[in-house]
Amino acid sequence: MDSLHTAGIHFAEVLQAGPPWLEKFWISVTSSADPKCVFTICFPLAYFLDRRVGVSVLWVGLLSEWLNVILKWFLFGERPFWWVHESGLTRKQLVTLRQFPVSCETGPGDPSGHCMITGAALWPLVTALTALASRHSKSLVVKLSPFGAYILLLLAVGLSRIFVLAHFPHQVVGGILTGAAMGWGLQGRTPVTRSLGFFVASGLALLLSSLALHGLVIAAGVDIDW
Repeated sequence: MDSLHTAGIHFAEVLQAGPPWLEKFWISVTSSADPKCVFTICFPLAYFLDRRVGVSVLWVGLLSEWLNVILKWFLFGERPFWWVHESGLTRKQLVTLRQFPVSCETGPGDPSGHCMITGAALWPLVTALTALASRHSKSLVVKLSPFGAYILLLLAVGLSRIFVLAHFPHQVVGGILTGAAMGWGLQGRTPVTRSLGFFVASGLALLLSSLALHGLVIAAGVDIDW
């Protein structure tokens, strides 16, 4: 893993050595793609456009948020900002990296929550826009434009997380693939006909299950809060 981590650090160096104007862009992307935006921005907008799509965004976002936490507990995953010092890499070779206000994230880093949760929650919206485009245009470019924008967005989010030293490249790739797979797998299983109480109860059940799992893992002697 050290070789993989070292390669990730060098990739972050290359990103940070880019044009100065890109710095503001990457920081803006990583801030705008915060997972909480799925619930505060994406869900209300999707619900306004179509109730079924909005509920799907909410449901997939809720489950992906929960699974991301669980995966991080078991996969652990170093954070570049901390690893570069703890590994002793800076004593072995010259490393030119910059720190940003959003760099000092704590907790396990694998997979990337920004990539995974955003990728999962936006899948229902992207497929709905693709279907809409297909009904109004015969152009393949127009039909595929929503998925093209989706892919470009996730790539930008992933690169921004590497740029600010929040994640290694392999954590970003894992987050993107897991998120897209969740979105694809859960989209058709959204309980759109259920009441608000069902979603409140589901959220509470996920919260309690994660707290119970946390307690069990700690009791087993695994320090997931390292």
